[in-house]
Amino acid sequence: MTARPYPARYDLAIAGSGFSGSLLAMIARRLGLSVVMVEKGKHPRIVIGESSTPLTNLFLEELSTHYDLPSVRPLSKWGTWQRTHPEIACGLKRGFTFYHHDLDHPRRSPRDRSQQLLVAASPHDEIADTHWYRAHFDHFLVQEAQKLGVDYLDETHLTGFSESNSGVTLDGTRHGRSFSISAKFVVDASGPRGFLHRALGLGELELPGFPPTKALYSHFEGVRRLQDLYPMPNGQLPYPVDDAAVHHVFDGGWIWVLQFNNGVTSAGIAATDEFAEEYRFADGALAWQRILSRIQALESQFASARPIRPFTRIPRLAFRSGQIVGDRWALLPSAAGFVDPLLSTGFPLTLLGVARLAEVFENDWDSPHLASRLTDYAAQTDADLLATGRLIGALYANMNNFPVFVSLSLLYFAAVSYSEAARRLGKPHLASSFLLRDHPEFGPACCHLLKQAQQPLSDEESHALSEEILKAIEPFNVAGLGDPDRRNWYPVDPDNLLRSASKLDATQNEIMVLLQRCGFQLQ
Repeated sequence: MTARPYPARYDLAIAGSGFSGSLLAMIARRLGLSVVMVEKGKHPRIVIGESSTPLTNLFLEELSTHYDLPSVRPLSKWGTWQRTHPEIACGLKRGFTFYHHDLDHPRRSPRDRSQQLLVAASPHDEIADTHWYRAHFDHFLVQEAQKLGVDYLDETHLTGFSESNSGVTLDGTRHGRSFSISAKFVVDASGPRGFLHRALGLGELELPGFPPTKALYSHFEGVRRLQDLYPMPNGQLPYPVDDAAVHHVFDGGWIWVLQFNNGVTSAGIAATDEFAEEYRFADGALAWQRILSRIQALESQFASARPIRPFTRIPRLAFRSGQIVGDRWALLPSAAGFVDPLLSTGFPLTLLGVARLAEVFENDWDSPHLASRLTDYAAQTDADLLATGRLIGALYANMNNFPVFVSLSLLYFAAVSYSEAARRLGKPHLASSFLLRDHPEFGPACCHLLKQAQQPLSDEESHALSEEILKAIEPFNVAGLGDPDRRNWYPVDPDNLLRSASKLDATQNEIMVLLQRCGFQLQ
């Protein structure tokens, strides 16, 4: 539906109406720009990518505060979400749960601590992260964008893109009728290999160090909780194991399980081409059952489950665009590239890109600096993607070497927990890039360690690499990661942050104020 006749002239046209497109549209309206958002499908709809992280929620808070989006801010925490928008389904995410499996020994119990990694992201439910049930979440944001005056066209097929000195013209069809839209600038939020990728023939670049992968996923009802099937003492657990992004890792791939509060569970598998061919991903539901039969815990968990939508197969998961910006257009990170759902990096990367483009529009919309700012945006977006690809590529290379997999994961958790703390302290200069990729010490050390991790490792070399990783993260480790007494279970302990105040150029009093402001229940 739109309030304007066609053809029409806008400041900004956005292709795609996922959460990032809608957020940028809302921000652009707050900046006084006229905006149209064009969507090929129709809401509500299901898409891959559903799990938030502490950095995701921080970016959502920062955007909603800076650009006055009061309806969005409550969605940054479980507690405020449940009180403000209980009608929008979501899942409680207290942390990251990892189980390692040997597919040649499918009967091994998931209770084995040596084959687990549990990293908490919050100390209690009130300030916890969430899984976004995208059918509701994205639809809500589209509606909020329309309330702010964004024109919205769904079920629209864009067929052409042309530039002139005055702007861009988009041609397309909607409900069998042709139309054209003119805009000063176009942003593509339509995902990997989306509209501008096809219309402009942008091409693809290699993602160094990352293997070719495929994915298969669906939504289910009737999925049980692992804690009910394999009880563990709740008093010792850092959080209930199912209230998390649950990862089941094995040689060649991994399975995610995300449970929402409406009885729906998102589950799927990302794996190397070799694994996908062996288990015949093209068979959909039958392939899913073949894989579950090799992992007793998952077979039991899904014994009474049924898919509520057809399985979706993604024949090529990773993507890196050959170009990210032009004179009058830009791709959001979600359209510029994608690595893998592992570690839930897609959301923070995308919101970081929304924030960067929003700043460009706010400060340089009609300035002579626009071209250089866009070039810088593209360089940062691509560098973030490459850093993420290096990390997750190393994790794929060690899915059958769980001690190294765990150690590599700590590079991620150390970087993001340090970054979140620095930003919440008002010290963003301490963590100016995703995964601290441009930090003069951590960045090069991380590249060196990830390169080592891509090589075949003996037990002795694996142990040495893990020790090197612990040394590399120590100056940034504000979460007590790597403590052998924790045995791979890491709760959120405010004392760790207090003891790490100097790493953040802060006093313990500043840390106490931060913890209280963030909702920690201190004694």
